[in-house]
Amino acid sequence: MIKLQIIGNLGKDCIVKEVNGKNVINFSVAHTERFKDSAGNQKERTTWVECAYWTDRTAVGQYLKKGQMVYAEGAPEADAYTNKEGQAAATLRMRVQNIQLLGGSNKDNQGEAQHGSNQGNVTNAGTSVAPVATSVTDDLPF
Repeated sequence: MIKLQIIGNLGKDCIVKEVNGKNVINFSVAHTERFKDSAGNQKERTTWVECAYWTDRTAVGQYLKKGQMVYAEGAPEADAYTNKEGQAAATLRMRVQNIQLLGGSNKDNQGEAQHGSNQGNVTNAGTSVAPVATSVTDDLPF
């Protein structure tokens, strides 16, 4: 089994859909890495992961808003395609198995919550999830 883990911010509000009688929550997560190149110049690289979370418990969708920091893990998929400019490009996708909300810029979110394939409902503060950041507005890649 190949497993992908990502901590990042949601690029937009999630979309909850029903497909063939099953619920799916679609969202995109961005992780920005900052580093110095060999010349000492500050560089930045953002990786986007398109996520699909197939679940009967869609209540977590109300917390998956633009800017929310999340931890997600699941099975990766890569798709190659030709973009509008005619250049080869690729998309990284993940079939999410577990997701944890890590706090973020949403004022409606009360700290942290978690949700996963082995957990029941979304739980608020008091869980074992530690907040990674109290403010992510400076880290948004957009």
